Amino acid sequence: MRFVVAAVGRLKAPHFAAACQDYLARLGHTFPTSVVEVRDPPRTGGGTADRWKAQEATGLLAALPPAGRLVALDERGRSMTSRAFAEWVGQLRDQGVPAIVFAIGGPDGLDESVRQRADKLLSFGAMTMPHELVRVVLLEQLYRAGAILSGSPYHRD
Repeated sequence: MRFVVAAVGRLKAPHFAAACQDYLARLGHTFPTSVVEVRDPPRTGGGTADRWKAQEATGLLAALPPAGRLVALDERGRSMTSRAFAEWVGQLRDQGVPAIVFAIGGPDGLDESVRQRADKLLSFGAMTMPHELVRVVLLEQLYRAGAILSGSPYHRD
């Protein structure tokens, strides 16, 4: 099984980029992981948040391979412990799911079409955080899930 992180926008801050690269390197030992950066439409010249989110949705949904599962990161989604998240990933792996795509929206959030298409809505909490930071937190949790599933000692056990 592989992971795809489909995220609106590019990482601009060097500290976020460095953290993501570190976790991507670690993840390569357990789950191949790639990042697809979807163009963040310019927020000028008229337009609405709904229009921008719809444009972003096209790119996010294009990252979903056949038979893959889509997880939309959304503050209205379900929160999970790291252990429960790892168990869920392990179940999908054991079912033969070839890929899980994690969709991270832009500054206005996710279009309803992404939320409707998603197999799971996942929340990292009710607080708002920058989408760059969400990417780091997601990659860390994917790394942690891989470590738990490979039998590495987990300090919460």
